[in-house]
Amino acid sequence: MKKTLIVGTVAFDEIETPLENSGKILGGAATYIGLSSALFNSKASIISIVGGDFDQKYLDLLKSKGLNTDSIEIISKGKTFYWKGKYHKDWNKRDTLSTQLNVLAEFNPVVTKQDSSSEIIVLGNLHPAVQNIVLNQTNSDNKCVILDTMNFWLDNSFEELSKVIKKVNIIIINDEEALQLSGKDTLFNAADEILKMGPKHVVIKKGEHGAMLFNKSEFFTIPAFPVKKVKDPTGAGDTFAGGFSGFLSQKNDLDFETLKLAVVHGTVMASFCVEGFGTSQMEKLNKETVEKRFKEFKKYTRY
Repeated sequence: MKKTLIVGTVAFDEIETPLENSGKILGGAATYIGLSSALFNSKASIISIVGGDFDQKYLDLLKSKGLNTDSIEIISKGKTFYWKGKYHKDWNKRDTLSTQLNVLAEFNPVVTKQDSSSEIIVLGNLHPAVQNIVLNQTNSDNKCVILDTMNFWLDNSFEELSKVIKKVNIIIINDEEALQLSGKDTLFNAADEILKMGPKHVVIKKGEHGAMLFNKSEFFTIPAFPVKKVKDPTGAGDTFAGGFSGFLSQKNDLDFETLKLAVVHGTVMASFCVEGFGTSQMEKLNKETVEKRFKEFKKYTRY
């Protein structure tokens, strides 16, 4: 089992859909990644920061899943990062109604000696400068760095993001972001261009249309799992990254065949996430249910 380190937000979200409003609930990239990876016994450590308003029950939840929360810094007089978004009938589009950085604005992560030797490092949605601070404190010679980024950083911190991309082994990005980052007009050309920036592998998420995996000489694609009723797509990409990295934490060799299976497991995990508000589905998910859906998905995609 490879030691995993997850870097990202542990936060509060508030989500509006055409039918419901969640109110303030548990969210954050590192939360989704952690809950998803925990289904693979990853025993991951989370590096993040929260305020004094962050309820202990949420930390207890993460711990109950086998996640190490010792490196989640608590600023007792501060407020936790908060995001509010609104979805329309088209689940692929959403509006950000509010973003409050709060304690995240002053986040200066410190990596413990134990975590510095992590073999899998997952960089969730966070300022690239903070991601770089973490990478500079890790020293494992055989580490696999996975970056999951968003268009916000492409728009606002491109220079710093480029420094991070040069250091990663695998980048996970959605289709619109891949086209924006590469400046190309097709996903195949986009992947070729992004591979020139440093990563050995590129995973392009296409939402309800599945995912694609590229390296310089090989290509793999799968559809999404057919979810009959989507309730909330928030965190699906992070949940994908958690399933992807969680599966890899079990494997010795990270060759293309293994990465293909990691994409499949990431896709299956994301399908659970969208079936409930926030982290609700991930909190109660068990390994037996995951394995059952994986076998079902295998049946759908075999020919």
